[in-house]
Amino acid sequence: MEKEKQPLFSTYEQNNSYMQDRLQVDKSFDIVNLDLEYADRKMSMFFIDGFAKDDILHLLMKFLAKLEPDDLEPDALTKLMKRYIPYIELDQVDDLNQAADTVLGGPTALIVEGINKVIIIDARTYPVRSPGEPDLERVVRGSRDGYVETIVFNTALTRRRVRDRSLRMEYMQIGRRSLTDICICYLEDIADENRVKDLKSKLKEIDTDGLPMAEKTIEEYISGRHWNPFPTVRYTERPDTAAAHLYEGHILLFIDGSPSVMITPTTYWHHLQHAEEYRQKPIVGAYLRFVRFIAVWLSIFILPLYYLFSVNPELLPKGMEFIGPNELGTVPILLQFIIAELGIDILRMAAIHTPTSLATAIGLVAAILIGQVAIEVGLFSYEVILYLAIAAIGTYATPSYEMSLANRMVRLFLLLSAAAFGVEGYLIGTLLWILYTVRMKSFEIPYFWPVLPFSFRAFRDVFIRTPIPLKRKRPSILHPQDPDR
Repeated sequence: MEKEKQPLFSTYEQNNSYMQDRLQVDKSFDIVNLDLEYADRKMSMFFIDGFAKDDILHLLMKFLAKLEPDDLEPDALTKLMKRYIPYIELDQVDDLNQAADTVLGGPTALIVEGINKVIIIDARTYPVRSPGEPDLERVVRGSRDGYVETIVFNTALTRRRVRDRSLRMEYMQIGRRSLTDICICYLEDIADENRVKDLKSKLKEIDTDGLPMAEKTIEEYISGRHWNPFPTVRYTERPDTAAAHLYEGHILLFIDGSPSVMITPTTYWHHLQHAEEYRQKPIVGAYLRFVRFIAVWLSIFILPLYYLFSVNPELLPKGMEFIGPNELGTVPILLQFIIAELGIDILRMAAIHTPTSLATAIGLVAAILIGQVAIEVGLFSYEVILYLAIAAIGTYATPSYEMSLANRMVRLFLLLSAAAFGVEGYLIGTLLWILYTVRMKSFEIPYFWPVLPFSFRAFRDVFIRTPIPLKRKRPSILHPQDPDR
């Protein structure tokens, strides 16, 4: 939506009054308006208390206080911008509405009598935590820094690893009221130009008051498929992971206020890779990836399979008759699984909302008291607890948190299908899941690539952690301008 513009008025008093009214200075204690007079000219500063760097503004005021009236003649704006305001980040605007919106973002606006522009001094600072290692993407070897909630810090962490002159950081604001800062990041010599243009157009089409949930709100606007549980973008809080995707030809989105960087586009297999695999020797990384794939697929298929074998023991091959409950118990197996699944989610939510000092106690209560007592009273069988634990471990071994939640939904769907229609329901449910993911696209990229459509080189790189010197081609599905690494 096009914003209404307000050119500066002919007098300083009108400009100052308009800014005071636009920012409602008298109704918000943290919006500061300083009325000043330097070089026989009236000046007015507008800034947010808590965002402005006090020492920088104090230094600038010292310089302005030394000015004589003749120092600003004949071109006051040029002399202030180029000589008498010694600061790096300076800008000028001729729109009072834009100046007021800029102040709300942190910079300082300076109105000077006799000048028909507003001087913007970007001397701001945000409350920020130290860039610690992300909890969801820990590695044994590797860097310990991670993204934080301030967009400028995040772009700096990325540029530190990608010192390429073609690296582009393009700034936008989204949200009529929130005016949230976002940054589109890509390598201009590598990324597909059409895909960059398409992403920009989708971002510009977002028309909403604000982005209260930051990157998740943007994802829902640009990815579509609102009821699809599978993630079509990947999130990372690691600068090295983000840099690796930039070199492949992906496009990143930084959103101010979020430590998660959005990677677009992504396939199903991007969500099953982890930085730890590339921090070890290739053969070790290949083994870790193989084990991770087994864990992920067990988290999806093991519970429905166990249920089928339990209610249809004739399906078991000879020598595997031990699979299945020794005692059926008073509660049906399907109900046991559903109760246990809900119980795990309840415990997960309880752990999130539990203070760290009590988290261990909650775990002990859940594992020892609830689990053991539930088995003793006949609510659960030992086998149900065992296979549910395997499925839960596979869920938490999934590198992408969003993919792990989607796989849990698939597991429940297959379990209910097997319970309702038996072996046929399980097979048809699995086929429907495969067809659904095969038909999916992430920003016009086939979600199941390189399996479908098949690409041998990419297929090898996905299922085997290929040594970096042998990965000489970028993913062809991204249509990189420079296909060679």
